[in-house]
Amino acid sequence: MTIRVFLVDDQELVRAGFRMLIDSQPDLSVVGEAGDGQEAVAALGRIEADVVLMDVRMPRMDGVEATGLIAGRQGAPRVIVLTTFDLDEYAFAAIRAGAAAFLLKDARPEDLLTAIRTVHAGDSVVAPSTTRRLLEHFAASAPATAGPAIEGRLEALTEREREVLTLVGRGLSNTEIAEAFVVAEATVKTHVGRLLAKTGSRDRVQLVVLAYETGLVGR
Repeated sequence: MTIRVFLVDDQELVRAGFRMLIDSQPDLSVVGEAGDGQEAVAALGRIEADVVLMDVRMPRMDGVEATGLIAGRQGAPRVIVLTTFDLDEYAFAAIRAGAAAFLLKDARPEDLLTAIRTVHAGDSVVAPSTTRRLLEHFAASAPATAGPAIEGRLEALTEREREVLTLVGRGLSNTEIAEAFVVAEATVKTHVGRLLAKTGSRDRVQLVVLAYETGLVGR
């Protein structure tokens, strides 16, 4: 199956480079592009895409607002946030808004292609060191105590589910968590599924953000 990719960047030359790279792959295809967030939100109401490459700093509507609007739709495509800044508060805000991944624009071409395939597969383990550093940076500057609304999302969790959430927040895969607890990987998948449902999280990336925001990791 071909993965349909939509490009959002205010620089036409950047979009052309991404298009050339993506269209060179037999399993990937660019289905559309936009020069700002507003144009992207409108276009993705008409065009079906699986993955969106989203710049964060753009005129009219930036990538943060656009990501939130796109991610809130039924059957929304997965959004990969692209930025030239390693520790960028805009990128962090976009991840909180629903982006599935964060990637620097100077990443190697093969890393970008891998990211597209990874998020499309739903295997949203937060592995890239840039994403972890981003989260750790903002966790360190966040209030020592999470607000009641955030803490309330953990109330329904069992002790084991909190432990699993902590390891998810540290970037461990299901296989690694299974090894840590000496249980089957299927058991871990069940725990992660319950975590998503109980905390109202869209995907594993949002679980990672929640783990940092509540202080389970990063303090």
